[in-house]
Amino acid sequence: MPQADDTCRRNPGPNWGYRFLRTADIITPEFIYKPFRAIGTLIAMVFMPGERRHSREYLSFALGRRPSWRDVFRHFFAFEESLMTKLRVLNGRPHKTIYGPGADDFRHWMETGGDILLGTFHVGNSDMQGFQIGDENYAGIHKKTYIVRERVGNSHDTEKFAQKYGGRIAFIWVNDPQELIYALKDAASAGGTIALQCDRCEYSARTAEFDFLGAKRRFPITIYILAAIFKRPVILAFGTPQSPDVAVLHASPRFEVIPGETRAATLARGHQHFQEFLRRLEKNLRENPCLWFNFIPWNSPSPISPAPPPRGAAA
Repeated sequence: MPQADDTCRRNPGPNWGYRFLRTADIITPEFIYKPFRAIGTLIAMVFMPGERRHSREYLSFALGRRPSWRDVFRHFFAFEESLMTKLRVLNGRPHKTIYGPGADDFRHWMETGGDILLGTFHVGNSDMQGFQIGDENYAGIHKKTYIVRERVGNSHDTEKFAQKYGGRIAFIWVNDPQELIYALKDAASAGGTIALQCDRCEYSARTAEFDFLGAKRRFPITIYILAAIFKRPVILAFGTPQSPDVAVLHASPRFEVIPGETRAATLARGHQHFQEFLRRLEKNLRENPCLWFNFIPWNSPSPISPAPPPRGAAA
């Protein structure tokens, strides 16, 4: 697997940190290890002022109030626990995904296969869903899964998952935009699943505004452009933990490309498809705001304009 170069961002922590966490999880009882992880998370939070500031900004919208230090700590700890879930799966611990309401199209696709664009979010256990498709239980149904990601240093979990699922998972790195479009074309020609994140605008040339958490906020619409180009359906999904070993998968209805439809019409339908799914995501985040791991700056929001009054109504 290609290694990150010196120009890439790094995950926080030392190079040996992930291996230490995996080893400690094997030899340390959970009633001791969990408080230890909480203390480590608190120390990390203190020394990460930028991420702490962005966490507060996001939580203020999700909670509808000024977040406390405890709120911010819970946000950081939820992220740490999602990482531990992945590391435990790498250690051989079983992890089950169940389907939430409205995920029938996703379930049908998992059971029957087919080339598709899968949109995911930095929410809860969503990473596990992407790797789940490469699981040996689905090896006879699904072709290779191409995961579009940013290459970062100290990415032990990504490297080990790639090894775990052998040739059934490949990565397309967004850090090299000149190579990205060629890599996407090759992946589309080969067939299979192309999975990409849909909640960050860092590497997306095309974005649009959507109603989300009380404001108009920008999200990338790359997935619908690719759908129009490659004539592939789209399903959006994210996973939320139900217990340490079980996640609930939330998924959108399947978005189909209509033969002969203009790209503008496809993007207009895609905008509506994405907006409807964002409403489901927002409902989940209002109930458990710590599940969206947003520790980076947001695009500047603009207030949502109220609907105009009906004609003849008093101003």
